[in-house]
Amino acid sequence: RGSIVGVCYGRNADDLPTPDKAVDLIQQHNIKYARIYDANIQVLKAFANTGIELMIGISNSDLLPFSQFQSNADTWLKNNILPYYPATKITYITVGAEVTEAPNNESALVVPAMHNILTSLKKLGLHKKIKVSTTHSLGVLSRSFPPSAGAFSSKHALFLKPLLEFLAENQSPFMIDIYPYYAYRDSPSNVSLDYALFQSSSEVIDPNTGLLYTNMFDAQIDALYFALMALNFRTIKVMVTETGWPSKGSPKETAATPDNAQIYNANLIRHVINDTGTPAKPGEDVDVYIFSLFNENRKPGLESERNWGLFYPDQTSVYNLDFSGRGTAGGFNGTTKTWCIASSNATQLDLQNAVDWACSTGNVDCSPIQPSQPCFQPDNLASHASYAFNAYYQQNGATDIACTFGGTGVRVDKDPSNALFPSVQTLLHRSLCLGSDAMHFLNCKLVYFALQAMITACI
Repeated sequence: RGSIVGVCYGRNADDLPTPDKAVDLIQQHNIKYARIYDANIQVLKAFANTGIELMIGISNSDLLPFSQFQSNADTWLKNNILPYYPATKITYITVGAEVTEAPNNESALVVPAMHNILTSLKKLGLHKKIKVSTTHSLGVLSRSFPPSAGAFSSKHALFLKPLLEFLAENQSPFMIDIYPYYAYRDSPSNVSLDYALFQSSSEVIDPNTGLLYTNMFDAQIDALYFALMALNFRTIKVMVTETGWPSKGSPKETAATPDNAQIYNANLIRHVINDTGTPAKPGEDVDVYIFSLFNENRKPGLESERNWGLFYPDQTSVYNLDFSGRGTAGGFNGTTKTWCIASSNATQLDLQNAVDWACSTGNVDCSPIQPSQPCFQPDNLASHASYAFNAYYQQNGATDIACTFGGTGVRVDKDPSNALFPSVQTLLHRSLCLGSDAMHFLNCKLVYFALQAMITACI
């Protein structure tokens, strides 16, 4: 089936939309895979009949009863899974989350709880349709660089051996939460920002294997694969159950910006869905879940902890992202690249009202269309409205409803830059301000003019 990209739907906040609205948002943007951290009844109901493949969680605080008695696992499945399955398409159950990092180390409880959950699934005939695993932080490794030296921490040996045996026997994935952001934030002198963001033009060479790495994501996954191989577990597949980049942070977290978050996640999606694999596992599927659907205002810690969301609680986009991997201009569905521009039939008053709404309530950054800014020219209301409309449209999934503006917006599937603005200067303006592909054409024209000038000078 190839690699997949899903989203983590965390709910550690007091201002989020209802589960029904959250699931509607996921569907609007053609996201087919989601992870939740519990088995909340309202959330499970909201996912019913959507076709979205759902990963659900058992919290660390529930590990003790699940590990002690088989009857607890049986009752939980009877009450929390059977009433909603298969209408709600549950495909994974995670038993505990990053237990080796928890203040109260409950790792000894994980594998017994996993066995009991699996036994319950077998009783119901669901063990081949719903896989059981648990998630880990990269802290489960004692070494991750170079990747070929990847090794599990010896302090977790008693926990890991039976866990890996369980995963191998049941063909369940090793679930890992990978965050290059933290590696860069905590050690910027050793990790370049470009390397963390999939933008490095140079390569890091593993001295033991000669493998070349252009991004930290691949290096961290391969470190895990090498750690598994060192213990002779060669059949276990790695799944990334969390990764992402924060859009805002404390004053010292300078890399936590919307631009960097967009760059990381967009490059991640393209990298994953191309099925290129990693240097040590070329062509290997890598399933990834991006953290997180919403900003979560109740998460403790630094400012960045509350700003990992793709969406604000009001369901507007924090930044533009395309889950298809085809770039940002086509919206989340990625089928046909479209734009939203001002209707030629709209009145000036209606256009102005729509622009005012987009630049305020719509959360569009309209500073580029202010005087002396790069998108101010052409200085007319239709041009400014097209900028504001398209910015809102792309930020909110490029859906039909995101281009209404009271009837003043029009969707087009032909690049408005080329046909409407033929001059080089205006083409440059449109390519920057409508996010078109006209830059490729512009570059060719500039080269042509430069060559023409050189020929004239020679003559």
